[in-house]
Amino acid sequence: MTFETPNHRELVAKGALLLDVRTPAEFCAGHLADAINVPVQELPARLCDVGPTSRPVVVYCRSGGRSAMARALLTRAGYQVADLGPMTAW
Repeated sequence: MTFETPNHRELVAKGALLLDVRTPAEFCAGHLADAINVPVQELPARLCDVGPTSRPVVVYCRSGGRSAMARALLTRAGYQVADLGPMTAW
């Protein structure tokens, strides 16, 4: 399930997981506060790091391409996902 025109900050404030799907190097160079990093290419094998499907997820990357891929993968896995797109949209 995806959210219709979500308020990303509000979702995170209400307990959604903030998920950065960029590389570890990109994450170390700067990321949004409270985000966890699971690179999109590792996501299928690391769904346990995302947590239960009952917790909504707000996903982001550098430009929006990887977050769109992550949103599709997470949605297929049963998560409620809001795609922020690029980190600068925060």
